[in-house]
Amino acid sequence: MSIKIENIWVGGFEGAIRGMRNPMNSWDKQDSSYILDSNDSGLMVVYNLGPNDLSLAKKLCKSGPEHRKFLRMIHVQMDVTAPLYWWKEFDTYKVGTVANSCSTMHKIHSKEFTWDDFSCEHLMGVLDCFKPGEEQPIPDAPVVRTITHDGDEVWTTPEGVLSRTIVMLNLCRALYLKTNDKRYWWQLIQLLPSSYNQKRTLDFNYETAMTIIRQRTGHKLDEWHVFVDAIKELPYMKEFMEKENGQ
Repeated sequence: MSIKIENIWVGGFEGAIRGMRNPMNSWDKQDSSYILDSNDSGLMVVYNLGPNDLSLAKKLCKSGPEHRKFLRMIHVQMDVTAPLYWWKEFDTYKVGTVANSCSTMHKIHSKEFTWDDFSCEHLMGVLDCFKPGEEQPIPDAPVVRTITHDGDEVWTTPEGVLSRTIVMLNLCRALYLKTNDKRYWWQLIQLLPSSYNQKRTLDFNYETAMTIIRQRTGHKLDEWHVFVDAIKELPYMKEFMEKENGQ
């Protein structure tokens, strides 16, 4: 797994749109309302922007952050499961975001480690590093050669490194559960790879979402592509970002 996004919720449109009209006292032109809409889950109530409100919202968005303050009142919540190396990048957006994460400090030993706990789809294995039937790796293959105590030659691939790490993590976990000795807990904390997947519940506003889209579109990490594509589909996000998209 690379990244999983679930339970997306958007709220605050009604107050944001009402407050958007406060500077010019133009509440009489407000034409948005709640309507019944349908999706895969059935009927749901959504806040529908009328032509007048949508036109003003787009105008304010194009005028810059100091004029589109209403975006900070529209909130997004979602559950995201992603590897630690992606969360380190996401933590750039500390302003305007709140996150409740599953705790590695308290719950890292709560279950046995499996391959599904890690985002490792790009790790190279035996088939990537060796030609069929050959004992020597292909040129420039990322493998490590070690000699066992019996004098045998052993090659370890990146995939093999994670495999051995998972075995060691599970051994230390079992020892910690058996003895409650903190030495074994430290092995879990300090050996845990950055590919380990952590779940967090996020809360952020539309202004932050627009910043993420602008800054992370085309990023080297695949996870950002998935995340950006998801928040681009939030209600009215494409309309609010028309200037950002050069339209």
